[in-house]
Amino acid sequence: MTAHRSTDALHDEWLVVRLQQGDRAAAGELAANWQPRLMRTARRYLGEEAGVEASVQESWVAILRGVGGLRDPSRFAPWAFGILRRKCTDRVRQAVRDRGRTAELEDAPIAQQQEDTTAIRAAMASLPPDQRFAAQLFYIEGLTLAEIAEAQDVPQGTAKSRLFHARRKLKAALSGDDQ
Repeated sequence: MTAHRSTDALHDEWLVVRLQQGDRAAAGELAANWQPRLMRTARRYLGEEAGVEASVQESWVAILRGVGGLRDPSRFAPWAFGILRRKCTDRVRQAVRDRGRTAELEDAPIAQQQEDTTAIRAAMASLPPDQRFAAQLFYIEGLTLAEIAEAQDVPQGTAKSRLFHARRKLKAALSGDDQ
């Protein structure tokens, strides 16, 4: 699996370099490769379907506008996930502001928790957003601790702590123990 990931990473680097040189076909191929990963991660981060597509779309706009400034194409994954995190965070903040304006909802249950029937999805959904994002990037996307820290724009020790607490909470939730 490591060789497969390395091949994928090298291919992504090549696509980024081509994109930086103005190759529009590379943009399409990069988007085709990365769209499922960004959608899956946005769903986990937002905990609901509403806003996922818009957040990913906004992320692609920022990625395509900013890719020319990406100095190291091998850092594409944490850079792209960092952009996605900021766009999803903006969406969450907007939803909180909207709730405050309408004052209709006190604590709306997350739609994802109601719909998901598997224990893993429910456990992931119960994590705080920063821990959920770290766990998603580590377990699902296969990023290293350094890449997670970069994507979350935090020191590596903070990323390690978030991942540690996420693991502990996931283990407790999946084993049925109280935290």
